[in-house]
Amino acid sequence: MRVQAIFACLGVALSAFGQAGNPELPKNPAEILAMATPFYDFNSSELKPWHLKATYQLYDEKGQPADQGTYEHWWVSDGLHRSTWTRSGARYSEWRSPDGKHAYVASGQAFDFFEFRLESSLISPLPGGADLDPSKVRLDRESISPGGLKLSCVMVIPNMPLHGQTQPVPLGMFPTYCFDPQTPVLRLAYSFGTLTMEFNRIVKVQNRFLARDVALYEGKRKILTATVDEIDGISPSDPALTPPPDAQLIHHESMAVPEGVAQGKLLRKEMPVYPEDAKKAHISGRVILETTIGRDGRIHNLRVVSAPWPSLAGAALWAVSRWQYQPFLFDGEPVEVETTINVIFSLGR
Repeated sequence: MRVQAIFACLGVALSAFGQAGNPELPKNPAEILAMATPFYDFNSSELKPWHLKATYQLYDEKGQPADQGTYEHWWVSDGLHRSTWTRSGARYSEWRSPDGKHAYVASGQAFDFFEFRLESSLISPLPGGADLDPSKVRLDRESISPGGLKLSCVMVIPNMPLHGQTQPVPLGMFPTYCFDPQTPVLRLAYSFGTLTMEFNRIVKVQNRFLARDVALYEGKRKILTATVDEIDGISPSDPALTPPPDAQLIHHESMAVPEGVAQGKLLRKEMPVYPEDAKKAHISGRVILETTIGRDGRIHNLRVVSAPWPSLAGAALWAVSRWQYQPFLFDGEPVEVETTINVIFSLGR
């Protein structure tokens, strides 16, 4: 992976939260994540109700500006919040209410994977507890200073036969989170040598860290940039938290389906491009992905379970993120689906 090239994109001074002379972050990677997590918990009962609005820019295959949109989030509690994505001629909103009801409204063209990913990038960019199960992953730490930016990085490595507990793994081969050296401020997250998220213009909101500017890259090419325009308090009775009369009530949160069943609903499949570095190294094999397919038939969440080579994982992620399915129905109602996808890379003989 070209770490130097990725970090060279930052080009922004480190945040001022860490003062000269303060001790560095812990050496133990688990302690770094434990220290950082409370500062990125925007779902804590300690918080006062809040609202966030961001504008974002999408880029085409050549890295040129394409569609623009907005993302908004209203939050009162774990059981009362709303998310809305808006683009020209399209809108998608979801509501959760204290009585356990979950509703949504969708109109126009479906939103893509990277637009939905913006939500977690802004308000929950760190791995959750289930992603850090010590029986399933190990954590590696490394301090690097490319381009003069000193960062402390933690990589979350699945415990797989291919990558044993003691086998060294190149930095960035698996999901990696890089922090300022003296404070748990997330500046960069990347994985599999291709997808990179930058976090800049960090501010403190209710004692949490929030990036006012974020940017997502595939290699050196921009995919999405976003700017937080508003972050303010709201009333628990804000009308935005009440679904409109035409909102569809969700009776079934999600269901698991076998890969074969999901394939039968596939409407658009984009084949991954075989990376040149993997070809030259004669690397082939299977990339296993876990995904969430939304009620709109689009990929809403995607993560790699295993891969034989970082660029193969990146190529699989990029291609599958663009797949589209016929919405899955249960009792006549569109439902969210969890499934597994296998992408096989095979060198021709």
